[in-house]
Amino acid sequence: MPNLAELLMQVDAHRDEIIALEQELVRIPSVNSGVMPTGNETEVCLAVQRCLAREGIPCEILESAPGRGNLIARLPGRSGNAALMFMSHTDVVPVEDESKWRHPPFSATIDDDRIYGRGASDCKGLLTAQIMAMILLKRSGVELADDLLLASGADEEHGGRYGFGWLAEHHPDMIAAPFAVNEGGGVPVKVGQGFAYVLGTGEKGRLQVEIDIRGASAHASVPWRGDNALYALSQVLSRIEEYEPERDTSAEVFRHLSDLAIEHLATASNVDEIIAELQTKNPSLASVLRALSRMTVTPTIVRGGVKSNSVPETVRLTCDVRTLPHQDETHLREELGRLLDGIPGVDFQVDYMAVPNSSPFETDFARRIRQATASALGLEDVQMIPSISTGFTDSRFTRSLGTVTYGFTGAHPEDDPALTFAHGTNESIGIKSLLNGTGVMLALAYDMLAAR
Repeated sequence: MPNLAELLMQVDAHRDEIIALEQELVRIPSVNSGVMPTGNETEVCLAVQRCLAREGIPCEILESAPGRGNLIARLPGRSGNAALMFMSHTDVVPVEDESKWRHPPFSATIDDDRIYGRGASDCKGLLTAQIMAMILLKRSGVELADDLLLASGADEEHGGRYGFGWLAEHHPDMIAAPFAVNEGGGVPVKVGQGFAYVLGTGEKGRLQVEIDIRGASAHASVPWRGDNALYALSQVLSRIEEYEPERDTSAEVFRHLSDLAIEHLATASNVDEIIAELQTKNPSLASVLRALSRMTVTPTIVRGGVKSNSVPETVRLTCDVRTLPHQDETHLREELGRLLDGIPGVDFQVDYMAVPNSSPFETDFARRIRQATASALGLEDVQMIPSISTGFTDSRFTRSLGTVTYGFTGAHPEDDPALTFAHGTNESIGIKSLLNGTGVMLALAYDMLAAR
């Protein structure tokens, strides 16, 4: 059986194969609009199933609805029990304007050592790395003490109802493992002349707020006979733009600022000063700390009006809200009540999309991810800090099942994370990050599962 160093050499040796697999997956437009029928995730699952079948790795596709496949693969070990799960998702967000893209969004074009395409970084790059890690373990004849699971879900981009949420409810035994690694972390941040990796230990909560504004209709030629709901909307938007949520530094990352070369102890009263000081030196870190020190309320969709010559009677404003772990729906309702107080004809509804969730940071599993990352990079050690993801992932479903789940993709420290543009125009993944991620997954699985 090869040792870890010999195994990691296989990553560079199979560079072209890794890139080709990523391109194949990106070229499948598994776009999730959020409105059924949508997703087309089964086609991605079938491509992965064919790939794994060539290696003799068993793989199942469980459809929660027609076309909405969830992939479960298993590399068996002696015990027959899974000890580690690789997690990812197969759906991608829609493309708003293809003409703005540097390359067609489903072309998987290679340019300047990056692969461009919707889903290249979110989340088909991680899926590719995990598939290839599993394949290289099998090809190299590594005997496992325990099973390695690979689970890639549908519908992550719209809440996971047809993906990990469905699996957790209907097939929890299929995704049962004590430890899992998923998206939501694994990006290096600058620290002085060096870097530190962010380990995703938890997530902010996500709620959707529908604010309804009611006026009175009239002919647009005599607008004073009506009550234009758009004018009240402008007040609502101004209030949201000017809203200053309470500052909070209870997230675990604020207890590790010294590891990021930040001398000050962060408090609710000085966190904005710390962020402002970081803004010019490390804007990416400043953005993370800003998000993790407050609740955010962001207007995203406006619907209203029925005809261009009619005063609109009703307008609906949709807002995305991200809460800190200790902030519940009651807290949000109180804040919205104060925010909208005094504006006539306004009420709101709150819909929970994801509750805040977390796994502990000080674990042996975290240490193993840290060592696997160092091994993949050829270093003695790497620095790692805990962080709460500003977005939500499928990790909340596995954490609720008792699985210690971390977000970690293993991006390469020489790859600029600002170039990934996840969910945006020109989404891409650096080939160095794709290869390094494969190495991290390979080293982690070897360390945790290989029979000794």
